[in-house]
Amino acid sequence: MRQTEDELHPDLRFVGAGILAMANSGPNTNGSQFFISLAPTPYLDGKHTIFGRVKSGMSVVRRLGAVATDAQDRPREEVKIYKGSVVTEDDE
Repeated sequence: MRQTEDELHPDLRFVGAGILAMANSGPNTNGSQFFISLAPTPYLDGKHTIFGRVKSGMSVVRRLGAVATDAQDRPREEVKIYKGSVVTEDDE
């Protein structure tokens, strides 16, 4: 597997709910987990790659955040996102 460098931008910060980011399994690896913040999380600044923000649908994000989880923080019931879309600056 080809390793890639982390893409951390010092101006992008976890300032509130709805920040889309990627946590990797270690520096310069390709293993990753994507997540959406539910609140300001400044302790994550500079640690995870931020690549977007939820533009609409935060009520859905809050519902996902309220799903019951087990001792390993995994959902007790299967949760799936069936549809999403990417909006670029050019689309606005």
